Amino acid sequence: MTVANAIKNSYALNYRYSLAFIYFIIIKSNEMKILILGFVLLVTGSNAFHAQCEKKVTLISSKTEYLDGSGVLQNTISEKTIIEITKSEITVTPGEDASATGTIKSDSCNWKVPFKEGKTIIKAVMTDEGGDIKHVTFTIEGKDGKITLLADVEELINRKIRLTADTFQEKK
Repeated sequence: MTVANAIKNSYALNYRYSLAFIYFIIIKSNEMKILILGFVLLVTGSNAFHAQCEKKVTLISSKTEYLDGSGVLQNTISEKTIIEITKSEITVTPGEDASATGTIKSDSCNWKVPFKEGKTIIKAVMTDEGGDIKHVTFTIEGKDGKITLLADVEELINRKIRLTADTFQEKK
């Protein structure tokens, strides 16, 4: 037997033992099965937490509440407001008024149960049809199955707008 054949045979033998060892560790070991299953669930579950974050969504509310800077209710108006959100843009259409469209500058999104339990924070620069520009932070929060949106307009110092969603879902 030549030196080359001896080295070749030892690599083949080591390769077979490596495969047998991997097979034993992965297939035969219950602890490893549980570990691998946990890892797979973690990866797929984390994707589910962010499943709605990449989608176009619509929030519809039938009531708009105006709050002062400390969050005390000042006024309530019954009106249908539609908010449409994509990855890069947000459009707000309050009642019969003209809509305002904004460019999303940053966002964070974390939902444990899509469209029910979680939170999204969007910072956007909004422009209404008259050309007025506003810097707005939208906070959409789901708690106990109730979805609220709080709009904090930088240029309106002591005023916030809150909507309670009648529907909050993926836009088809």
